[in-house]
Amino acid sequence: MPSAELTPWTLYQRLAALLGPSGWWPADSKLEIAVGAILVQNTNWRNVDRSLANLRAATQFAPASLAALSQADLIPLIRPSGFYQNKSRALVALMAWLQARRFDLDAIGKTPAADLRQQLLALPGIGQETADALRLYVFDQPTFIADNYSRRLFGWLGVPANTYQQLYRRLPEVADWTLKDAQEFHGLIDNFGKTVKQKENFDDSPLAGMKLELAH
Repeated sequence: MPSAELTPWTLYQRLAALLGPSGWWPADSKLEIAVGAILVQNTNWRNVDRSLANLRAATQFAPASLAALSQADLIPLIRPSGFYQNKSRALVALMAWLQARRFDLDAIGKTPAADLRQQLLALPGIGQETADALRLYVFDQPTFIADNYSRRLFGWLGVPANTYQQLYRRLPEVADWTLKDAQEFHGLIDNFGKTVKQKENFDDSPLAGMKLELAH
């Protein structure tokens, strides 16, 4: 009989045993991940793929080529992702921010985590989830992403959270995990959430009856 109590780490282990490798994030380069993190806002990945294919054909995801695109250039390329006015504005700002730092992703990743998060949040069109996704997958800073899938699963496990920041603040220990483990934790939670969508589905899952205990 499995223990009824889980920690974030044992939850991660159970998800890994249940689901196998997450395969997250699908992309050929970190710059493509950065673009995808903005395009996926309020849409599904199928639509993002169409936009990424357009951008790949136009720029090959070369940094200088991406940075050279104006908002007017971007709009027809990313139209399949929807919200193209806001997303094109966000991409122009992000590319200018990266260009000012010579697209040196490794150097940017050495910025203290709290400072980098604030810098990203100051850019138009980048909220907390996108900022943390960029830190985790582009700038190699382990962190927890308290997205909708996480909040739903953690609520079922007895840790309800009404907002992103409320749950994010309760898992600071993930920042001390290895980068691979932090990335996998997010990918596994999202993969679980894509198939277990309702409480009745969760009650039939191997996690049913489990409770998550958080230190904070």
